[in-house]
Amino acid sequence: MGVTILDSSVLIAMVDADDAHHGAARSVVEAGRAAGDVFVVPVAAYAEFMVRPSHGDAVTIAFQDGLVDAIPARVEPATREIGRQAAAIRARHGRVVKLPDALIIATAVVVGADRIVTADAGWPAQEVSVTILGAT
Repeated sequence: MGVTILDSSVLIAMVDADDAHHGAARSVVEAGRAAGDVFVVPVAAYAEFMVRPSHGDAVTIAFQDGLVDAIPARVEPATREIGRQAAAIRARHGRVVKLPDALIIATAVVVGADRIVTADAGWPAQEVSVTILGAT
């Protein structure tokens, strides 16, 4: 049992059966559910996840939004403390960590997450444990 942060890449992979990380994303969420994990989606990841369906109709938006509830995951809003942590992460890692990713990592730090799950192999693991989909 723990707190798992889900990056947008995990959510996107879950809804796209053709995504290279589809199976791994489903497996990590199913394993987390079985272990009693609490899933958190930072608002920055949620916004990124919702961009593509926002080009469509209300049904498409509702379907994609419903996935977050079906996991179940809560969307964590950005706060001043998350912003402060994100700035510190950017200062430490420079161009390696873009601001949206720093906000996701900072959310993990602030909520005391046990790990972040992403498909992005470029994230530093110094802040919080990072599980990369498809990594061996």
